[in-house]
Amino acid sequence: MSAFDLHGRRALVTGGAQGLGQGMAEALAAAGAAVVIGDVNDELGRETAQLIGKTGATTGFVHLDVTDESSWAAAVTATVAELGGLDVLVNNAGVEITSLVVDIDPRDLRRMLEVNVVGTALGMKHGLRAMRPGGEAGAGGAIVNVSSVAATIAFPGIAGYSGTKSAVDRMTRIAAAEAGRLGYGVRVNCIYPGLVPTAMGMQLAVDCAELGLFESPEAAVGAVVGLTPSGRLGEVADMADAVVFLASDAARFVNGTGLSVDGGMGS
Repeated sequence: MSAFDLHGRRALVTGGAQGLGQGMAEALAAAGAAVVIGDVNDELGRETAQLIGKTGATTGFVHLDVTDESSWAAAVTATVAELGGLDVLVNNAGVEITSLVVDIDPRDLRRMLEVNVVGTALGMKHGLRAMRPGGEAGAGGAIVNVSSVAATIAFPGIAGYSGTKSAVDRMTRIAAAEAGRLGYGVRVNCIYPGLVPTAMGMQLAVDCAELGLFESPEAAVGAVVGLTPSGRLGEVADMADAVVFLASDAARFVNGTGLSVDGGMGS
């Protein structure tokens, strides 16, 4: 049996209705895991779950507003009830609002803090509580948080976003240390995705051009590629495969760290 085989594992993926989250949910299911998608977009989330289910995988959907504690508690309970446990949590839900530092809107910054920082923190809180001994699932597991290459580089236009993703990195490492010290049996890691041409990624390029930082969205994308030793943008599959790795037994001794999946951009 491959160390990447996830048969028998039960996973919850936040922001799984589209983009990177959808790709991560699909990859986990392809590796054998049963997957519940958590998202605020009920219609799209159910459609994505049904799409994955057509492959023969066990899937489901639960409404999840990652900024709301009661929503988290209900989503985790529903996932455990539907799948019979919880072994993998992927904290992927996130938002990016581009702005020059001199023009930062406190409302935009608070929105990113709520989703990217508070949402991830609450996910780890309820994931650890469910997975630790005596929890609703109680069999240990793995938590994978989605940070960003923005946490490791100084790219114009994304100061607020970079700050929130840097926070995800620090919280990941502390959660891993606490889980280990307290014997939870849960590994906690994060990934640093590079720029991927999803709707969110391409909007960033458009925004940077509109702010006058680059001549055009194409020039913004070209700047990213120019900073990337691999010479290309990332693909959804690149990020999804990294999540499968960190969720699997192949990463059994990988804990409290951040995995760069950025083609070398942040090195």
